[in-house]
Amino acid sequence: MQPLKWNGKSLLVLDQTLLPEQEIRDDCDTYELVAEAIEKMKVRGAPAIGATAAYGIAIGANASEALDLDKGPYLTYLESVCERLAKTRPTAVNLFWAIKRMRGLIEANQDLSVKELAELITREANLIAEEDVRLNKSIGQNGLTFIPENARILTHCNTGSLATFDYGTALGVIRAAHEKGRVEHVFADETRPYLQGARLTAFELHRDNIPVSVVTDSMAGYLMQQKMVDLVIVGADRIAANGDAANKIGTYSLAVLAKHHGIPFYVAAPMSTLDYEMETGAEIEIEQRSADEVIFIGGKRMVPEGVPALHPAFDVTPHELITAIITDKGNVEQPNTENMLKLL
Repeated sequence: MQPLKWNGKSLLVLDQTLLPEQEIRDDCDTYELVAEAIEKMKVRGAPAIGATAAYGIAIGANASEALDLDKGPYLTYLESVCERLAKTRPTAVNLFWAIKRMRGLIEANQDLSVKELAELITREANLIAEEDVRLNKSIGQNGLTFIPENARILTHCNTGSLATFDYGTALGVIRAAHEKGRVEHVFADETRPYLQGARLTAFELHRDNIPVSVVTDSMAGYLMQQKMVDLVIVGADRIAANGDAANKIGTYSLAVLAKHHGIPFYVAAPMSTLDYEMETGAEIEIEQRSADEVIFIGGKRMVPEGVPALHPAFDVTPHELITAIITDKGNVEQPNTENMLKLL
């Protein structure tokens, strides 16, 4: 199922904070509403955030009040749209990749009229969304190399259709393996505090008739100790030049556990998630979200009044804990700076 639907004028965003109980789409007809949808995690997942930002710029570019501007003010306005969207979330590099791509398009086509430029921006947003589906399916096929028969797979957070424009990254690999009859069972970490695994991954896999069980984040070590897991596969929000990977908080813990138990640990992401400008994961900015997202679950307070909570939304898994990185251009086994450069 697609989290985003473009109707030619506005972006219909599936509100993932309401899943699985309700399937409601918000009609985002201004770039500000698009920005808020990203900030409030109505749309999430690095590839989906990138596509959403691209459509946000397209919506801003086609606003009636913007189309009435002269070229100079119009270009200044477009830059303000880009700046607003760039401030929504700091860790997912796909957000900045999409905005950079749009800025480059605008810079290269300033000779066009305001209307022509708006049409070009819209076409580019559609192209980014179409590319995402194709690249995800390539990731799925490339990842088959690492999936044995009767695989019992542990995954974290949500990396499926809901985290992309369609199909998925790590879940795309699982989907491709399921199509080949290789998946015996998937264990979906609940993924506190937002429960993306329990609410979203289980929702997707169950709808696709892929065998899935939800486990709490703290059960992973037990599953591995009992030899119930053959491999771990996760997504990423940003991958540094040396292969260090930032992903949803809790991923690093899984990688350490997998290493101890001799279980392969894979990261699946499109090339747009690779940030070669960052030498190591130590440079990646980790988003610090509201403590209330930890303190409250479903609107109910779970922590005593007056007790604070931490909420780093991501952690960084060092490259030496990663067996291979799976991308749309190919796979990197034993990722390090030298091996990562081979993708280029």
